[in-house]
Amino acid sequence: MKRRTVLSMEQALSLPYATLRFAQLGWRVIRIESTPCGDGLPGDPNRYIGGKVVDDDRRSYFIAPNVGKEAIAINLKDPKGQELLRKLIVELDVDVFCCNTVPKRYKQLGIDYESLSAVKPDLIWAGISAMGPEYPDAPGYDPVIQAMAGYMELTGPADGPPTLSGVPLIDLKAGDEVYAGVMMALLERAETGKGSRIDVSMLQAAASWLITTLPLLDFDCDPSEITRCGNEHRKFIPTNVYPTADGFIYMAIGSDVQWRRLTEIPCFASVANAIRVTNEGRHQEREAIHRDMTAVTRRLATADIAAEFCKATIPHAPIHDIPAVSKMPAVSSRLTTTRTPEGKPLRMQPMAVDIPGVATEMSFPAKYGQDTLAVLTSAGLTAAECASLKDQGVIAGG
Repeated sequence: MKRRTVLSMEQALSLPYATLRFAQLGWRVIRIESTPCGDGLPGDPNRYIGGKVVDDDRRSYFIAPNVGKEAIAINLKDPKGQELLRKLIVELDVDVFCCNTVPKRYKQLGIDYESLSAVKPDLIWAGISAMGPEYPDAPGYDPVIQAMAGYMELTGPADGPPTLSGVPLIDLKAGDEVYAGVMMALLERAETGKGSRIDVSMLQAAASWLITTLPLLDFDCDPSEITRCGNEHRKFIPTNVYPTADGFIYMAIGSDVQWRRLTEIPCFASVANAIRVTNEGRHQEREAIHRDMTAVTRRLATADIAAEFCKATIPHAPIHDIPAVSKMPAVSSRLTTTRTPEGKPLRMQPMAVDIPGVATEMSFPAKYGQDTLAVLTSAGLTAAECASLKDQGVIAGG
């Protein structure tokens, strides 16, 4: 079977995360970065974010999304660079081209779908932008879209300020939409032989997740149903984080049957009354239930509460920090890894889904422009042609 090839003009997180998922499948992923320009550092700005791992352009924030990839540098502002890109697409039999720059730059850089599909009609083209090609100037940054899409309005305590999520949800959601869209496009291409264009709007992708709030607008909802509520669930009560004698525990009551099992635990019997038998009744006494639950849980150790909840099959979890998450058997057994050039092993996040036969150790991210000459020569350019392009500033690295 032919190894899939992805050529990606990428930076930041959303698209590198998407192409990481392809690299995890064993596909060839070649990331294109710009040639040096002015006084700025060359290539993806994320190369220079975080602690130094092995050198200046492969810092800690850059490593995990970029393992398993090759790196080349081409000046796509130069017509010769655009011509080179088209040659690579044909000679390397590229399956997928991706980009995450603002749409107004597509034609300027010669990376628009029309230009690239003209040289390879079965090419799958995927672009991530803030709000799609209809808004060509809008930059796409996860925190900005979290604010714009209502995520910040929905996150944080009811009496506190709007709050960012602790995970860049929208970057990752957009990346997953590229992954899913490419897979669907490959299936369609297998049936029709035709390529396709995929435009992922970060705002639209984010808004698609407002499934528990946005539709309530037409249900005459109370304003409290579509704003911040801390760690509580807006519908199921009690679902919250409760303080314990030695920390915190999260508990979720998703049905009246689970409420009955909770109140049958001797130490929680005091939170029961006739009104609270139904979820509708518990809505009426929401604040009182929170106080009564807290009065019980703060006297008990987290492990003791967890033991009681286990016996009663009450959904619950301790509040893990990230080191604790990494040690959970269900996670630690699935962590992916890479190795620095010196051989030091580094643990990274698991794959989203187990795939039999796929390697979980990935090659260390390439230095800026590390693979430029190797990739170009594999596409048929001679050493003399590469040297000339380098002298002209059309390529860099190697």
